[in-house]
Amino acid sequence: MHQGSQGASSPLIGIALKVVSVAVFVGMSTAIKATGEVPAGQIVFYRSFFAIFPILLFLAFRRELRTAFVTRRPFGHVMRGLVGVMAMGFGFFALTQLPLPEAITLNYAQPLLVVVFSALFLGENVRMYRWTAVAIGLIGVVIVSWPKLTLFTSGAGLGDKAAIGVVAALVSASLSAVAMLLVRNLVHTERTATIVLWFSLSASVMALFSIPFGWQSLSWQQTALLVTGGVCGGIAQLFMTEAYRHAEASTVAPFEYTSLILGIVVGYVVFGDLPTIHTLVGGAIVIGAGIFIILRERRLGIERKAAKKAAPPQ
Repeated sequence: MHQGSQGASSPLIGIALKVVSVAVFVGMSTAIKATGEVPAGQIVFYRSFFAIFPILLFLAFRRELRTAFVTRRPFGHVMRGLVGVMAMGFGFFALTQLPLPEAITLNYAQPLLVVVFSALFLGENVRMYRWTAVAIGLIGVVIVSWPKLTLFTSGAGLGDKAAIGVVAALVSASLSAVAMLLVRNLVHTERTATIVLWFSLSASVMALFSIPFGWQSLSWQQTALLVTGGVCGGIAQLFMTEAYRHAEASTVAPFEYTSLILGIVVGYVVFGDLPTIHTLVGGAIVIGAGIFIILRERRLGIERKAAKKAAPPQ
């Protein structure tokens, strides 16, 4: 399953599938937030384990189940799982500490950090346009974070709680960016189904190691919400994968930002959270920077293809 394997033959279908995946991911976040303050490791287990079932059903329907687990790079999958589990743990902890729109907005730092880490660790050539977009985007992240971070010095308990939530969200975004680089490396030899399944399995196993750090007994409502969150995570992953089959990544990726609109609506209706002016202004700056980077990547990709066509045969 390759991104954009069918070219841009049905971009509207790709966009529709992406928006559905984003909506289901917001549903997942809503279910997890509604459980209250459950230990992050426990949330990671439910999110990972119950995501496996819709993925297995989908693979069985496509008759790809038998070969889905076959891999030549188990260590690569374990490393991606380890980093991904830590990213999820910090992200879910942040979700329990922050209003839904702010938790979603701070996660938008991830694509900006992918650009930075690609330059630092992979030696990718990042030019001034993208560095400028990253800098502007990170200013947006600071605008969203600042009211919470300044409360570190206030001595107020609620302020400290929100500040820790912001730090956790930014650590999660950083680890997610590293995980994305590991996935980029895996896709050269591994199929999408294999990557997704190995991650869900490894994350489920690794999450069990957090039991000694304090899992808690859950009410049936909390259990139902966490199971729902896990199933939603698996379904959203499938919709997202299918979206990239129908359209190029640069066409589909900007619609990730519809999650902020959905997050604001759901946050208000379900939790009574109203976005602050800092969240709205900072979010707009981060989204603008992210979309610029996506469009720039698309243009560079077109230029690379043209250069390759024009190059004399070796």
